[in-house]
This record gives sequence, structure tokens and C-alpha cells, in this order.
Amino acid sequence: MNTTFKTVASSHITISELMLPSHTNFSGKIHGGYILSLLDQIAFACASRFSGNYCVTASVDTVNFLKPIEVGELVTMKASVNYVGTSSMIIGIRVEAENIQTGVVKHCNSSYFTMVSKDKEGKNAPVPGLILTNLKEVSRFQNCVKQIALKKEREYQRSIATFGSIETILSLNQYNVKVELQ
Repeated sequence: MNTTFKTVASSHITISELMLPSHTNFSGKIHGGYILSLLDQIAFACASRFSGNYCVTASVDTVNFLKPIEVGELVTMKASVNYVGTSSMIIGIRVEAENIQTGVVKHCNSSYFTMVSKDKEGKNAPVPGLILTNLKEVSRFQNCVKQIALKKEREYQRSIATFGSIETILSLNQYNVKVELQ
């Protein structure tokens, strides 16, 4: 059992970056792929700081793009460890964009990355336990436990699903799809 513990606060990372025209998509908003790249960077920094090891992205569990980000806005990302397993961590990230002329701040994105700690040989390395110091941290930890359980249930359901069965094909008529098997 793990005997080393660290607080959630010890994992906090904040980065800010001014959004430039070179970061835009074809509609003139900041490209979601660019934001994903920044999210992966902060998740890595947060997980590595907490674990003391090199970390890799195991999965991007949730990325909710809530509001578009404009050129000229200051984007701030705040990350913390919300959950720890044996060698894995779930990193919660909040993205806010500030109009630096008006001072208006909007919540643009919430994301959850699962990161895995690696040793020098590239094998999974144990991470410290997590000290929860307030109800918000307890709530975030419990939400991660629920998300892990739901993920396992989805994987199980996929493993027993009978895709391609007559019943499954016939049930598709309730969707906006046409089945034309060859």
C-alpha cells in the first residue's frame, strides 16, 4: 500500500496564453485542436509534478467545448489531480478566456485526462496517494470514481453486444440512418 501522500493543491498548475490569429480555424475562432494541444501539455505538467515522474496520456475522458474562444483573448487553464489509482491519475482542467479589454471572463472548456506515471524504464510507476482537504476535492474524487465505473460498464456492454444481429439491425429504424447491406 502507498505510504506517500500529497495534497491536491500540490498538483495545481495554471498557464495563460494570448490567443493569436495563427491559432484560428476557418471560422475565425480559436481552433479546438490547438486548445487540445494546450490541454495535453497542462495535463502532463500537472501529473508529472504530482507523481515526480514522466507521465503519458492514457485517455482523454471528457472534453466539453462550451463557448468559442476569440482572437485576442487571454486563455487561462487551471489543472489539478482529481483522482489517483496505483499508477494513474485523472487530471481535471478548467479553461477560461478573458477579454483583456473589458475584463469579462467566460468558462470555455472542462476536460478530464487520464495520465499514467512511468519510471525510467517506461514501466508504470506508483503515484502518491491523494490528500483531500475540502468538500470540493472530495466531490471531484467521487465523480471520478463514478466515471471510472461508467467507463467499465460501457466496455463490458461493448464486449457482450451483438452488433449485426437481426434485432440490432431492425432497431436502427428509430435513427436517422438507412441500412443497405451488400
